[in-house]
Amino acid sequence: MHQPLTAGLGLKPEHYADALACQDTGLWWEVHPENYLECGGPRIAWLEAIRSRHPLSLHGVSLSLAADAPPDAQHLARLAGLVQRLAPALVSEHLAWSHWRGVYQPDLLPFPRTHEALLRVADNVARTQDALRRPIALENPSHYVRLADHDYSEPEFFAELVRRTGCQLLLDVNNVYVSARNLRSADTSGLVAYLNNYLAAFPWHAVVELHLAGHHEDPVHGQALLIDSHDAPVSEAVWNLYQRVLARTGPVPTLIERDAELPPLVALLAERARAHTALMCMQRELAPCN
Repeated sequence: MHQPLTAGLGLKPEHYADALACQDTGLWWEVHPENYLECGGPRIAWLEAIRSRHPLSLHGVSLSLAADAPPDAQHLARLAGLVQRLAPALVSEHLAWSHWRGVYQPDLLPFPRTHEALLRVADNVARTQDALRRPIALENPSHYVRLADHDYSEPEFFAELVRRTGCQLLLDVNNVYVSARNLRSADTSGLVAYLNNYLAAFPWHAVVELHLAGHHEDPVHGQALLIDSHDAPVSEAVWNLYQRVLARTGPVPTLIERDAELPPLVALLAERARAHTALMCMQRELAPCN
């Protein structure tokens, strides 16, 4: 029987052996399901071995829910098979698109949040949840430029998706901070206002997971453009924003993402321990008095 989830880490092949030996309380592991869709082989065997010791989360990167067409039926069927096989604690995807009219882009791209887009995304989310027979959590994207023609703010769009589909939400705190800096970097008061408004309007009741990650400055534009790179430790600014988020969500399972410039697992476990401690402190604060 697994213990309740606190802080987790992304599972990389380089860390499989060390991950199998971990016994940290509340630890869980996230993987991209696209890497495990084969029926057998060593990767799926490793994943099942780790699942026997710690909960898993499947975090998809290729459904392209904001595209102009439904998710690929064959891919969705294979994903549903993996979900049934592993029974993960969490299943999530990005509110973004990566292929459009037959052209694939190796990125997770934002889009104008229009009434038309809401109908399209809601339909794609409903199709996905029907195939998986469970709700999925949607993650907020990173923004690098201002897009025109929005009919909804991002929190409003998420709230309407939750209302229409019953989906859950995954708030990436680093994405919120990166987007705020990129869209309001020239104006400190504007940055503060952006974050305050975002936090005030977000539909917190639907949040089931949080992400933390590192970022870096663009080599050409410097501080004017932050890149959601997942190749560095979580910044202090993002840790501070995380504390503000926890004050609204309570102790929600939190993942430390690291996808490049991987350090030894012990270094990631130390960073993970900081999130675990924050979650345990929040649990104690919310515990009923005897």
